[in-house]
Amino acid sequence: MAKNETQAALKIIPLGGLHEIGKNTCVFEYDDEIILLDAGLAFPTDGMHGVNIVLPDMTYVRENRHKIKGMIVTHGHEDHIGGIAFHLKQFEIPVIYGPRLALAMLEGKLEEAGVRDRTELRTVLPRDVVRIGKHFFVEYIRNTHSIADSFTIAIHTPLGVLIHTGDFKIDHTPVDGERFDLQRLAEHGEKGVLCLMSDSTNSEVPGFTPSERSVYPNLDRVFSQATGRLFVTTFASSVHRINMVLQLAQKYNRVVTVVGRSMLNLIAHARNLGYIKCDDNLLQPLHVVRNLPDENVLVLTTGSQGEPMSAMTRIANQEHPHIKIRQGDTVVFSANPIPGNTIAVVTVIDKLMMQGANVIYGRDKGIHVSGHGCQEDQKLMIALTRPKFFLPVHGEHRMLVKHSQTAQSMGIPAENMVIIQNGNIVELTEESIYVAGKVPSGLELVDTSGSGMVSAKVLQERQRMAEEGIVTIAMAVDWNGKLMAKPEIHLRGVVTSVERSLLQKWVQQRIEEILSVRWSEFSQSFETENQEVDWGGLQGIIERELARSLRKELHCQPSVTLLMQTPDEPPVKVADGRRRRTRTAAQVAS
Repeated sequence: MAKNETQAALKIIPLGGLHEIGKNTCVFEYDDEIILLDAGLAFPTDGMHGVNIVLPDMTYVRENRHKIKGMIVTHGHEDHIGGIAFHLKQFEIPVIYGPRLALAMLEGKLEEAGVRDRTELRTVLPRDVVRIGKHFFVEYIRNTHSIADSFTIAIHTPLGVLIHTGDFKIDHTPVDGERFDLQRLAEHGEKGVLCLMSDSTNSEVPGFTPSERSVYPNLDRVFSQATGRLFVTTFASSVHRINMVLQLAQKYNRVVTVVGRSMLNLIAHARNLGYIKCDDNLLQPLHVVRNLPDENVLVLTTGSQGEPMSAMTRIANQEHPHIKIRQGDTVVFSANPIPGNTIAVVTVIDKLMMQGANVIYGRDKGIHVSGHGCQEDQKLMIALTRPKFFLPVHGEHRMLVKHSQTAQSMGIPAENMVIIQNGNIVELTEESIYVAGKVPSGLELVDTSGSGMVSAKVLQERQRMAEEGIVTIAMAVDWNGKLMAKPEIHLRGVVTSVERSLLQKWVQQRIEEILSVRWSEFSQSFETENQEVDWGGLQGIIERELARSLRKELHCQPSVTLLMQTPDEPPVKVADGRRRRTRTAAQVAS
């Protein structure tokens, strides 16, 4: 639709969560005020060597930090709150509103990162309305998802009401009894919703997403058939699933030990808040459980996605210091692989099987259901809210496209919706929705130390070293531009048919050629002054020439690093032309 030049527009700027699964982060801006909705992280791909977590590019937020009035948190998954502690190191957020479980988890992260004093955390309850700045009133509407205490958000603005679904599915029989507040959504739909921003994750899947409770009988059957030790791995944040596992453990007289820091933390918070209820003696430390008969043991672990450092992966790799798989163990993967994790998961499963475990996994077993709504859930959301404009979010491109097609089948005109990417500026007025430009978008990579960002250049260097190897050359040059000894060459991760002695001889000849031709460019000598040599420039030209020649000789593209040793003191010419050594001030004084 045509842009209305006279009407103030609300800017919606997603920085993460589009054309991908993860790092969900969105900016809402009106006049001179900004509020943030969630700030998640993603995990690195195989090519991101030494990277611990992936964050969205927050340049736009940093540049406009003076406009930030607050943040809305929808629920406690890492892809929605995992980036907040890192962002608070760069800019303050006056207040963060969110559910009790999410903020309990977040508070621990902020304290660990040393940034707890850079914001104020305020918990909200269903149907609470909070004011953020002059222009935004935010209402929390209970929804159902794979984690307890999850919310859909109604954002009241001067232009009208926006509904952001957050992550959702419509579960009519939730494990915790906290039902989706569909009535409140319908009330907003009756009054008029300007725009619906809706979770697109399962937009390609027909039907409704099954209730979380449908997993219980299938897990029950697995528990009843297991004769030895029982291992269960699921998402650490799946409070409802963990609740069911604990109930079944009690039913089958198994004592539970929890392995994995993230799961331990979540269970502790969830128990404190009453989202997980079980007898105190049901949960025991590992050293106690190891002394029990196998048929009375249940190990609840992280690692359902094959994460390299997770407990289940370390067990599969026989690297866990206290747990080894034995013949007769049953391992249950109560989670489906997230796109991109399939190879890692099946590798872990293979290794567990080779050690004698009976591994229960796969969609056909009915031991996992999604936390995201399928097409019929999405249709019901649209039917209840009856939005004028529609913005599919949270999903890869094909998911966004399919969700927009579903919305069109529900009567929303194609011109009243846009398919966008991270960084797009969506401007919304009472009469129009359009893409008005773009802000910086992309990735910010945090290295394994957690203390610094990995630049694109550093990542490229790491990728090259991992793929092609590295060549290190050590050499020493005198004041005459001659090699003082044979250069040493070290190859790491480089495959070559050239013998090392021949390669070393070739490198020496090449260095001597470069010195012979280029020495005069970097060395200056005067009649009565010290000789001056641009050692840095000389080292740079030798390194570049060697890299070019080596790559041609070796038929690959290794990283080349040159270590050049130079003399400590320059010689000086005296009047008769003879050379003598200069002395330092310290030597003269002595």
